[in-house]
Amino acid sequence: MTTSRLRRLGELARLFAKLGVIGFGGPAAHIAMMEDEVVERRKWLTRDYFLDLIGATNLIPGPNSTEMAAHVGFARAGWAGLLVAGPCFVLPAVLITAALAWAYVHYGALPQVGPLLYGIKPAVIAVIAVAVWRLGSKAAKSAKLVIIGAAVTAASVAGLDAIAALIAGSLLGMLWLRLSAGGRRADGGAAAVPALLLGAARKSCAQAAGVAGAAGAAGVAAATGAVPLWQLGLFFLKVGAVLYGGGYVLVAFLQGGVVHDYGWLTQQQLLDAIAIGQFTPGPVLSTATFIGYLIAGGPGAVVATLAIFLPSFLFVGFLNPLVPKLRKSRWMAAFLDAVNISAIGLMLAVTAKLGTETLRTWPACVIAVLAAAVGIRWKLNAAWLVLGGAILGLALSGTLNA
Repeated sequence: MTTSRLRRLGELARLFAKLGVIGFGGPAAHIAMMEDEVVERRKWLTRDYFLDLIGATNLIPGPNSTEMAAHVGFARAGWAGLLVAGPCFVLPAVLITAALAWAYVHYGALPQVGPLLYGIKPAVIAVIAVAVWRLGSKAAKSAKLVIIGAAVTAASVAGLDAIAALIAGSLLGMLWLRLSAGGRRADGGAAAVPALLLGAARKSCAQAAGVAGAAGAAGVAAATGAVPLWQLGLFFLKVGAVLYGGGYVLVAFLQGGVVHDYGWLTQQQLLDAIAIGQFTPGPVLSTATFIGYLIAGGPGAVVATLAIFLPSFLFVGFLNPLVPKLRKSRWMAAFLDAVNISAIGLMLAVTAKLGTETLRTWPACVIAVLAAAVGIRWKLNAAWLVLGGAILGLALSGTLNA
């Protein structure tokens, strides 16, 4: 391995380990931090290519921010980069969650971290808003794209499922963009798009069905004894392979599986596991680490974690090389443009939702405005914005509770 490749891998490891430690706020916040680091500061990727990767990530199952970390790693250093960036981003959350799971099992309670989050949440809102502004200004290449993005935002705010809004915005937007431009079939035409999507859907469904069938055949009630690690692994492999829609959908999968179908956990234990995933940094799928530990100790935590994240790395590894090729087709370029602006529309809807939930007191609003102003004016690193928000939150926690 060349010195240049080793240097790049070291840079990826340091960056994504840092982002894994400070990555509060969910996928939108994580992607905003990545955009700041790899596009704005390090210039590893162009903003156009970063947008294409966001669009591609939204089309496959799995945790978006983890997949974006893997995409950046692959773009920077191939498969080796993917296998460094992805795990380094996930590892801090996994280690923190494992430690909390150990404490939970031994002491039967969760730590009180509310005051710390009081200031982090408003700062994270600001980080997302700044990224939406930067990425949105690049993605909104025409009035038609602005309309598509606004429609997706409105649909999402109105309650339409995020995946349905993304698919509708992408496909209908592609048709509108190409037909209004007098689209030609010289490069394969519109027929190439359904064929490509259908092929990908068939492959994903076949993989998911195979895993689901194996997991179903493996059903053994926890009450009959210790849960076999292979059964635990198959369950979380299935979840990772078919999970669209982020944390809320994850809750539904876990409720139906570990509580209702298998009886591995009680409802309260599941709620505690979800709470852990929400207030720890990094991807919310680290909840699997906590659940795995509760069910089968340290080995269970390792197996559940590896199983739920593995499909994402495989999807990214096979999809990443296709993105530049898709951009060369007129129809697929229009599709990517529509996907990108639709993804920005979803990020804007998430920002609005988080804002209405978080910015309910004047100190929270002040922290958010200060973080946004500093981020735009001085382009301060997101890590410092999150740290500053945490410090202000601790200082003002009494006021925020008032």
